[in-house]
Amino acid sequence: MAPIIEAHGLTKQFGDTQALAGLDLVAESGQVTALLGPNGAGKTTFISAVATLLRPDAGSLTVAGIDVLANPKAVRQVIGLAGQYASVEPAMTGLENLRMVARLFGLSKEESADAAVDVLGRLGLGDAGDKLVRDYSGGMRRRLDLGASLVGRPHLLLLDEPTTGLDPRSRIELWDAIRGLVADGTDVLLTTQYLEEADQLARDVVIIDHGKVIASGTPDDLKSLAGNDVIEVRPRQAADLEAVRAVLAGVAAADPRIDADTQRVTAPVAGGANELTAVVTQLGEQSISYDDIGLRRPTLDEVFLKLTGQPAESPADAA
Repeated sequence: MAPIIEAHGLTKQFGDTQALAGLDLVAESGQVTALLGPNGAGKTTFISAVATLLRPDAGSLTVAGIDVLANPKAVRQVIGLAGQYASVEPAMTGLENLRMVARLFGLSKEESADAAVDVLGRLGLGDAGDKLVRDYSGGMRRRLDLGASLVGRPHLLLLDEPTTGLDPRSRIELWDAIRGLVADGTDVLLTTQYLEEADQLARDVVIIDHGKVIASGTPDDLKSLAGNDVIEVRPRQAADLEAVRAVLAGVAAADPRIDADTQRVTAPVAGGANELTAVVTQLGEQSISYDDIGLRRPTLDEVFLKLTGQPAESPADAA
């Protein structure tokens, strides 16, 4: 099966800013490919190039075997694009929204009606089709927004941070919808600030920085790049975070990190179980209680930090 996206040597410059600097990327068909990178790394520029919204200065780019630079109109017929925020009309029903979009794609009245019903069913919104969108939850609106991108039957769906602002339950519902789309034959290119999202959905993850791909592979492949396993401790008292960090510093392969949001201390270690035993002993000797302690593999967040030198940007920061 041919790749859904192939990019070689893509460059794009805006004034003094080099947004793409010889980017090479291949996204295989039949899966979700996640695109990660720090703010300003070139993610949005690349997505815009794939969507034919801007023209690269140099390089080659194909989507579903179609040359994007030579035939952008044909590319638009095989892609769908959904951004960070739902763009559906709240004063119309779900069915009316999708019928309208399908007509804009050039489908007949009958084809539009059939496509709207089919897409609502695929996204778990079949029972809500006759309800006004203003009465939908945020997650339902986002799924309907996906539907608006699907009524044109695209081969490739471009999702730019689709779950930004959603509560955890709505996010999981949208993940399930995306998995269903891929199972039905839609390829997905996803940008996200939630590294857990990439871990959950993507078969391949591509990390870009300064307009170039700096790493790619399965989530497990990338986690192996971070090297050491990680000891993670959540002390019972927040006041003990610094004391826990000092204990971990004695066994860690690099400086321990405190996550103020989760009240956890993490540190990479070379010896795994031996270091964990030593940490448990030292915490006991210092009478430091904890609610959770364990040894785990690195996360994509830690891979991201190691490769880019900065933590993943939170969705709140990106807003």
